[in-house]
Amino acid sequence: MKPLVSVIIPNYNYAQYLCEAVDSVLAQTYRHIEIIVVDDGSKDESRETIESYGEKIKSIFQKNQGVSAARNNGVAKSKGEYVAFLDADDAWLPAKIEMEMEMFAADPEIGMVHVSIVEMGDAGNRLLERMDGMAGWISEEFLRFERPVVLGGGSGILVRRNAFDEVGGFDTRLSTSADWDFFYQVSSRFKVGFVPEILLKYRIHGSNMHGNIKVMEHDMMLGYEKAFANGAKANRRQCYGNLHKVLAGSYFRSGQYTDFARHALISILMTPLNLGHFVSFPIRRFRKNDARK
Repeated sequence: MKPLVSVIIPNYNYAQYLCEAVDSVLAQTYRHIEIIVVDDGSKDESRETIESYGEKIKSIFQKNQGVSAARNNGVAKSKGEYVAFLDADDAWLPAKIEMEMEMFAADPEIGMVHVSIVEMGDAGNRLLERMDGMAGWISEEFLRFERPVVLGGGSGILVRRNAFDEVGGFDTRLSTSADWDFFYQVSSRFKVGFVPEILLKYRIHGSNMHGNIKVMEHDMMLGYEKAFANGAKANRRQCYGNLHKVLAGSYFRSGQYTDFARHALISILMTPLNLGHFVSFPIRRFRKNDARK
């Protein structure tokens, strides 16, 4: 018999998307799957939607604890040798799990696999295809913070249960960067696989958690602190310099110029080569704005 895959769907007030998510799991070509929906204290019609599936899915209803706790609680109640996560506002294409499982079968060193994605607008319109994920021993790439590494957030991955257990699941202290931290922790211990085919519809809308820059700053600083405390071998100053460069850019785009200046200065002090990036920053922004006209 094929290994059991447990699919954990955390949900908070996403009743309008939830059926599409669950149906996309039920439509998988890999059939040996259990589905566990963890409702994190929703106040909309989510309970009715979940209960309408009857015995096709398992359900957990809990007080609001955040997506990391919801995922961890779902895994604790699951039985699969492999675990996948699907946010309630995303959806899979039918071959997603099957193609990830083929990659696990081909390389026993792999602890986690992710896939290419298509970003979708709130109305279901296609925005952007992303096929630039990375594979191999890639933990330092997370710390360099220079390019996409794992695509699609939690919705894009399939992970061995022993890898999930070894890193202790998702850090419940984190929100916007819980995925980044989990991916880094797994990749620092296991090889990562990548399927270069679009197998995830990843929804982009106003309520996505990564829009809160202050929270992202807090979470990423904690994630880096954990990584280097646990012996990360990447160049510490360069990695922190790049992190502050990204934070500076995020604050600039949101019009928070004091925070932009603070992080830009730290980035330059950490990595002096970043000075050129910030000197040319206004010019690049002007060109982008001019191109939009």
